[in-house]
Amino acid sequence: MCFICDLKTPSPQVASDTGGTVAPRWQARRAFLLAAGATAAGSALAQVDVGSSSSLRKLVPAETLESSARQQYSQVIGEARTKGALAPDDYPQLLRLRTIAKKLIPHTSPWNERSRNWRWEVNLIGSKQINAWCMPGGKIAFYTGILDQLKLNDDEVAMIMGHEMAHALREHARERLAKSQATSIGLSIASQLLGLGSLGDVAANLGTQLLTLKYSRDDETESDLVGLEIAARGGYKPEASVSLWQKMQAASGNGSPSFLSTHPSGANRIQELQANLPKVQHLYEQAVKG
Repeated sequence: MCFICDLKTPSPQVASDTGGTVAPRWQARRAFLLAAGATAAGSALAQVDVGSSSSLRKLVPAETLESSARQQYSQVIGEARTKGALAPDDYPQLLRLRTIAKKLIPHTSPWNERSRNWRWEVNLIGSKQINAWCMPGGKIAFYTGILDQLKLNDDEVAMIMGHEMAHALREHARERLAKSQATSIGLSIASQLLGLGSLGDVAANLGTQLLTLKYSRDDETESDLVGLEIAARGGYKPEASVSLWQKMQAASGNGSPSFLSTHPSGANRIQELQANLPKVQHLYEQAVKG
């Protein structure tokens, strides 16, 4: 999700966050896998109100969609590696992302029980794109452009990561695909819900659809709020969600960042986040106290 591929133009060099540059051809690195159950998630009830997930998502088998996501993720990572645009395991910005992920992952399972068995993965791709995404099954990618051009602090990075995780946790891709494919192939939603058909074959043959899905305004609001709570529980400042979108809006004045092509920014987005800050402030304070 949230992906518009520009890997056809690989970056010859990527500036590091320490002021230097990385060689044009990064070394291949071993796969990075984060155990979803590394730390027990808190049992406290959700503080933000986003309602229940849409039943439409059940039209697309979760296992099939996650399998397709793994294949597409491997393809994207493989292309980046071939072009020398994949960060090695010891790259400072990648270490930073993985550290943040480890703090957020323990708080994901209350939003989706399936995530307990996801093999979370975080990678960094050298590109000027202002972009990041998380596929079903916990496959995350950030682009150096979103870190460098927006000059994000750790709290703001956590808000983006939490937001993208939330898309996967709330299974927005399943819902989007179910709606679009059921319509395009003329299936009856009612009959599908009654068990008279399946979109499993569609989910297994997604091509690049999973990388270009656009979410609804409701999906975006859900991900904003769920991501806000996950990040707060992980010990990241809730108000960073507001400063993040202020930076996004400022960046949009210099052309539309890739992130905004699938995450349109609006004044009500920041207002919604501000209204929910008091609901998660105590979660942040508890996390900081350990």
